[in-house]
Amino acid sequence: MRYLAVKTAVTLAAAWGKGLAEVKRRPDRGDISITTVIIWVAAIGGAIAIAGTIAAVVAKYNGKLSGI
Repeated sequence: MRYLAVKTAVTLAAAWGKGLAEVKRRPDRGDISITTVIIWVAAIGGAIAIAGTIAAVVAKYNGKLSGI
C-alpha cells in the first residue's frame, strides 16, 4: 500500500511539473474572452429553459401521453 502511495505521489509531482513547464512555455494559454463567457452562459441558460419547458409539458400531459 505504501508503494502505491509513493508511486502516486511521484506521478502527480511529475505531472504537476510538466504542467508548470507548459504554462511557462505558453503563458497565453487559458485566456478566455468575455464574449465567450457570455455566449456559454446564454447557451447553458437556453438549454436549461428548453429542458424545463419540456419537463413542464410532459408533467402536464403525462396522463394523456400514456395512450401513445
